[in-house]
Amino acid sequence: MKILSARQGRNPIRELSTPATAIVLGIAVFVISLYADYYWMMTLRDALVFGIFALSLDYLWGRTGLLSFGHATFFGIGAYAVAILSTNFDITNITLLAILAGILASGLVALLFGYFLLFAGVRGPYFTIMTLALTVIAGHIAVAWVDVTGGDSGITGVQPLSLTFGDFEFVVFAPQTGLYVALALLLILLLAIWKVAISRYGRLLKALEVNELRARTLGYNTPLHLVGTFTISAMIAALAGGLYATFAGYVAPDLIGLLLSTKVIVWVAVGGRGTLIGPVIGAILVMQVERELSSINTSLWPLFIGFFFIAMVFLFPDGLAGLAQKLFGRMTKNEKKGDAESA
Repeated sequence: MKILSARQGRNPIRELSTPATAIVLGIAVFVISLYADYYWMMTLRDALVFGIFALSLDYLWGRTGLLSFGHATFFGIGAYAVAILSTNFDITNITLLAILAGILASGLVALLFGYFLLFAGVRGPYFTIMTLALTVIAGHIAVAWVDVTGGDSGITGVQPLSLTFGDFEFVVFAPQTGLYVALALLLILLLAIWKVAISRYGRLLKALEVNELRARTLGYNTPLHLVGTFTISAMIAALAGGLYATFAGYVAPDLIGLLLSTKVIVWVAVGGRGTLIGPVIGAILVMQVERELSSINTSLWPLFIGFFFIAMVFLFPDGLAGLAQKLFGRMTKNEKKGDAESA
């Protein structure tokens, strides 16, 4: 008996909503970029980068059920790798090489961390607590290792993203160019993860969340699959961190600390865990609300997000995307029922 079949657990509405919404998101961002000023261009660019970050956590949390409270560690590794390398080495394509180095470094950390935890059977809240400890340690290293990380001041003067091949040179100076780069990468990653999610392997990952013991009994090496998913998720987070460093031009300890790890969980929960596009939209919406409220009162934002998060968990546990899918499914069902009655 196979634990999974090609059609088991399929949700056509959810599967088709991701590429459709991604296309709408891409068109909307492009249209907005034609009319947005400098400030809004940077705001939207950063929101898309953090959307990639939210997508990385959703790939782990939404597919396998493993909640990482330390994902900012991998985002920060990517950011600091770009900052340290690009400010100390003046070679061709240094920012691109630094982003790749950050991705590999994050992947290695996640591989080692995940290997010792997941092969040892650490799951559920214990896994979450261990990842929480990881981000606390990473935050302290970023502050204490002043000679390398700049301590509390961080690192400024990070070089912009540049590609040079012979006579061809592409440098991302303008926010609009960075916006398009971030949008292209986000859509590519979104569609790639969506393809994985609807594949047989994606259904295996979902089965691990539902009943890992049963999957292991049927011969699947479940710790290996979980470590692989955790590693890929960390590498995507590092890509987002590296992009942010090249776009912003600086890094600081808050890019690797507990606060950012908490924020990304809120983005995913608000957008809808396991929906892929939901966390991206959640990151964009929550970031925008944060900017607006912070401009009014800096102490108002944490209070608001706390109440908002609690309300979302109790009222809409599937997030905004889950709510939209339920409403759309109900409307479709009512239309079919009306057609049947009229026939």
